Amino acid sequence: MGLRDRFSNYVYNRLEKRGWFEDIFNNTVRYGGRYANDENVLESSDVYELLQDISNQMMLADIVVEDAEGSEIKHHPVLKTLRNPNNYLTGSEYIKLMTNTYLIQGEVFPVLDVDQMHLATNVYTEIDERLIEHYKVGGVEIPSFMIRHIKNMGTDHLKGVGILQLGKNTLEGVMSAEKVLTDKYSKGGLMAFMLKLDAHINPQNAAQSKLIKAILDQLEEIDESRSVKMIPLGKGYEIETMESPIHDDKTLAYLNVYKKDLGKFLGINVGTYTSLTKSDLEKSMMYLHNKAVKPIMKNFEDHLSLLFFGKDSDKRIKFKINILDFVTYSTKTNIGYNIVRTGITSPDNVAGMLGFPKQNTPETQAIYISKDLSKIGEKKATDDSLKGGDGNDKTGNEDI
Repeated sequence: MGLRDRFSNYVYNRLEKRGWFEDIFNNTVRYGGRYANDENVLESSDVYELLQDISNQMMLADIVVEDAEGSEIKHHPVLKTLRNPNNYLTGSEYIKLMTNTYLIQGEVFPVLDVDQMHLATNVYTEIDERLIEHYKVGGVEIPSFMIRHIKNMGTDHLKGVGILQLGKNTLEGVMSAEKVLTDKYSKGGLMAFMLKLDAHINPQNAAQSKLIKAILDQLEEIDESRSVKMIPLGKGYEIETMESPIHDDKTLAYLNVYKKDLGKFLGINVGTYTSLTKSDLEKSMMYLHNKAVKPIMKNFEDHLSLLFFGKDSDKRIKFKINILDFVTYSTKTNIGYNIVRTGITSPDNVAGMLGFPKQNTPETQAIYISKDLSKIGEKKATDDSLKGGDGNDKTGNEDI
């Protein structure tokens, strides 16, 4: 594609080709912009990264069922549905998609159809005079016991708010600025030329028209292989390079300010998050967890519990994230040593945490405690479960 074409495609609207004179004087200059929607919002790299970080934590969480006392109910049939919600999504994909939709649109509608789960789209909601919410998809009403309306609450009791609404202007500005720079360099820098004439341009002058068209054709034929064109010009004709209307430094300055604002619409201070990521990845993940992920987990737990069990049940859906997933292995070993030493857990439990096989012996399943944590003046500080009456353990060794 010629250089003139590449520039024109960027700054001009679609042209009506009615001759060179009309092309020059009847064009509308229009700078390309972006409108944020569900299809292209993830094209902003910063939004995509933050959404990935948040939804990946949600996806990695273990989902369990608990009773009124907080005890986990193993092998509950609800867990099978959550692991395999339908025949086109896995449980992990379902949670990730539900989280992304929730953050982008501000609301999401999980539907329970017997033993299958889906995410409804294009849902119309309204509250009747009895303050009961009704749901319609394509004019068909969905029974309220089959669907939940999970909202990222703003100030409207019937509708949640997401980044498409909260950050629409900022998001579109950032996407447009990114597109400007990307287009500029993907098209070789958006070069263009200006043909200057000392004489008046007269479309009735056939010789002049023919010469100008020949010069423009020569410029258009310049390809992207760094070829050089020699164009002999007569008296009164001059070609100058046009400066690109895109100033990189100004565009980058704009992006440096406003790209960071996008994270705030997701509950994240990007500056804090970025600095923590550079210095301590585990702290950055904990920051993300406490600022963004935990509130989403709580909201999802409330709605999914009502969806599966109803409001009169004492059972509850819980998302559980292992905080130790956010620390390094060396930190885990230190933690493991300290929690065994302080009598919080047993050596076998720590072995499992570190990925080692459990020994499953009485000694490795016992609880130990260090003497320096006992009360002053007391001599015995270890677990008596493995002691004989003489204060010695079964191996004949005295307390450590």
